[in-house]
Amino acid sequence: MAKKVYDVKPPRVAKKTERDIKDFLNTDKKKKPVARAIRNKQEKSFSWKIFLVIIFGIFVLLCGFLYFKLQKVTVEIWPNVETLSYTETILADKSAQIVNLEDSIIPAKYVEIESTDNQEFLATGNASNEGKATGKITIYNKTTAITLKSGTHFLSDSGKYFVTLAKVSIPGGTKSKPGSVEVKVEAAEGGEGYNIGPANFSVPKLSGTTYYYSVYAVSTEAMNGGYTGDVKKVTDEDITNAKDDLVKKISAKALEDLKNQLGEEYILLDDAISYTTVNSESNTKAGTVVDKFTYTGTVKATGLAFKKSYLDEFVKGYIVSQMSADSTILDGSYKIEYTLKTIDIDSGIMKIDVDFSAGVYKTINKNSLSILLTGKNSSQISEIVNSNLEESVSRVNIDFWPFWVKKSPKSQKGVNIELKF
Repeated sequence: MAKKVYDVKPPRVAKKTERDIKDFLNTDKKKKPVARAIRNKQEKSFSWKIFLVIIFGIFVLLCGFLYFKLQKVTVEIWPNVETLSYTETILADKSAQIVNLEDSIIPAKYVEIESTDNQEFLATGNASNEGKATGKITIYNKTTAITLKSGTHFLSDSGKYFVTLAKVSIPGGTKSKPGSVEVKVEAAEGGEGYNIGPANFSVPKLSGTTYYYSVYAVSTEAMNGGYTGDVKKVTDEDITNAKDDLVKKISAKALEDLKNQLGEEYILLDDAISYTTVNSESNTKAGTVVDKFTYTGTVKATGLAFKKSYLDEFVKGYIVSQMSADSTILDGSYKIEYTLKTIDIDSGIMKIDVDFSAGVYKTINKNSLSILLTGKNSSQISEIVNSNLEESVSRVNIDFWPFWVKKSPKSQKGVNIELKF
């Protein structure tokens, strides 16, 4: 049948064509999401595979790098350590300049310092302190002028003695009026009993002379100031104890000053110091009534010291001279004890007894041994170490890295030897 051709489409045909186009378009939209989901799934599956391939490749490369570049072996060796102990008497001499191993001499240093200090101490003695009453009297003289010396006693009508404190000149009197002078007097003894009221006084020393009845005294006011109380006084034992305590204190300070002056590099033995008391005195004498007193002293300290490095040098040199040539001293194994035997500070010489020891082991040449251990397995390494070091080693431990490696690397740099003690 021949195909119809329209110059202008009839309405029925045109409508059918529009419906066909819409149906086609709607069908495409429904199918599009399904196609996209399938495509996304395919893309996702493809990316994950690539990621796994990349990770695997990195892992292979890392393993290769670890095997060929970082491969190593650590060989831990425990050498047998022998302790060498010695006792020697060495001479520390201030005239020596260097350590003399052959004659057992080390240099010494003479030190000297003076230290002064003072301290207040309590008086421990007991005493009774009696204050003396004082007052004024008027002395009368009915005869010619007379002079009384200082300390002249006047006796009150109550039987209490008072004395003058200075020389007194009393003018003479007339028939109508006696001469007079007012003076200060003090009780002959302390105590409240001398605080008497106004009284009449005679001069006992004039008894038997014409002046006894012509010279007398009168007080118009009460005497006062007399009292009795317990007080402290300084004893001989107080002064002795103060001296001993202060000298010990100054000596300790002098020792500290000497050590600070020398520094930590020097050893100053307590028995290598001499102390001399240059001066010591108390500001009061025994019997003085005071609560406290001050004692002052000066101490000179002299001694001999030596450098610790000199002693270490002697000990190390001595041990090296006694051990075999193929041995090595273990670091940190030195033990040194010393005591003063004799000393002459003035001559600058002292003898010291020294007990010392150190651990030694057979020398292990790590460089030569590491060359022998390249490219070897665990058994071969153990055999080589034991055959070369024999009984000088007590234990060997071998660690390969990475963990799957069974042989040491062929490069000497990959062989690490560690000594354990």
